[in-house]
Amino acid sequence: MNLKHLSHWLALAETGSFSRAAEKLHITQSALSRSIQVLEEELGGPLVDRIGKKNELTPLGLSVLERARRIVHEAQELKQGAALLQEGGLGSLRVGLGSGPGAMLMTPWLCHMAEHHPTVQVSVSRGATELQLLQLRERQLDALVVDVRRVAMAPDLRMEHVVEMRAGFLCRQGHPLLRRTGPVPFDAMLAFPIASTPLSQEVVRIMVDHYGPRANPAQMATLQCEDIASLIDVVRQTDAVFLGIMGAAREGLADGSLVELTLDPPFRAGARLGLVTLAGRTELPVMAVFRAFVKTQLID
Repeated sequence: MNLKHLSHWLALAETGSFSRAAEKLHITQSALSRSIQVLEEELGGPLVDRIGKKNELTPLGLSVLERARRIVHEAQELKQGAALLQEGGLGSLRVGLGSGPGAMLMTPWLCHMAEHHPTVQVSVSRGATELQLLQLRERQLDALVVDVRRVAMAPDLRMEHVVEMRAGFLCRQGHPLLRRTGPVPFDAMLAFPIASTPLSQEVVRIMVDHYGPRANPAQMATLQCEDIASLIDVVRQTDAVFLGIMGAAREGLADGSLVELTLDPPFRAGARLGLVTLAGRTELPVMAVFRAFVKTQLID
């Protein structure tokens, strides 16, 4: 099967028009028609129904579409990667970071690349894990670092476990809760706003099992967003209490401006951070740089 024919088919499927597809490919309509016809003969059936000026994908065409897109993309990435290796280049990288990883990795990663690989194009996006998974599958992102407990296992995903990060509750130095002696009762903490990122169902289950229905973050958390840095800033300035991974607040904990709360009963939960990529996708050399950086930054 010819990759050129598959590329022609993708252009037709994406534009819905022989004329627009031919223009996009810089070939004649007759050449495009012949290419599609050859592919249809190889696959044993029509890929598109030509109804007047409209072109609709047949059931066979729909079934072929995703596989063809994957094959063509893989071939393009393989060619690009081989060329970069020959030239000694690293390529470019687009990564998505979950709330916790974003707080710990985004600025250090950008600084690392600016210092050690200043000519390499990198971009970092933040957002909900579900949206970033969609962007990964559509090849708008090359890799994610997220809490893998929020990612359903799937054959098209490769998940590499990096580290377990302990979660907990913290507040600002001078918070009213710190006037108590000994552990803080869970109910006493609920008298204050709770700031949290979205949590995995596993953490939700642990909390409800441990503290009862009132600990369900869907009801308990009054301040929610994906940006941990913003939540921690709110905690520094108000009596809000932060619920999340402690690693994201390590600077505040180190300088004493933030204090981890010891609860009664003790809180035991965390996040399982990992690297998520598309299974079988050809990686550019810069991906090895990112993988090593993530492991070093999160484990050390």
